[in-house]
Amino acid sequence: KTMEESQKTVVVPLNKTAREILEKYRAYDGKTLLPFISSQKYNDAIKVIFKKAGITRNVTWLNPIIGQEEKKPINTLASSHMARRTFVGNLYKQVLDPNIVASMSGHAENSRAFSRYREIDREIKTNAVNMLD
Repeated sequence: KTMEESQKTVVVPLNKTAREILEKYRAYDGKTLLPFISSQKYNDAIKVIFKKAGITRNVTWLNPIIGQEEKKPINTLASSHMARRTFVGNLYKQVLDPNIVASMSGHAENSRAFSRYREIDREIKTNAVNMLD
C-alpha cells in the first residue's frame, strides 16, 4: 500500500507455526516466499475457512455506503486485513509495548493508524496492574 512512498523493511521473528508453514513449502520455487493466488481469491478463501471452522457469529459492521451499523456474519467480512489487525491486536495484548508491535507491523511510533489496530480493554488494564503484585 505504501511501498512506493516509503519503502521500509519490517522484521518479524517467526514462531513455531510460521516455521512449520515455511518448511511445508520448502520445495516451492516461485517468485514469492509462499504460493500466492490473487488478493481477491485469497480473501475469498479466508471467508470459506471461517465458515468451515464455524466462525460465523454476527458482528456489528459500519456499512460505508449508507453510513449505518449493520449486523453481519463475521465470515462474510473476514479478510487478510482483518488477519493483520488481529495479529497486531493479539500481539499488543501479550507484549503491551506499542513500539515493539508497531515495529513488526510497519507502523511508525505513535501512529494514528496503529492506534486503530489495538484496543486497550479492561483485560489489558487488569493484567498490567497485576504485574505489580
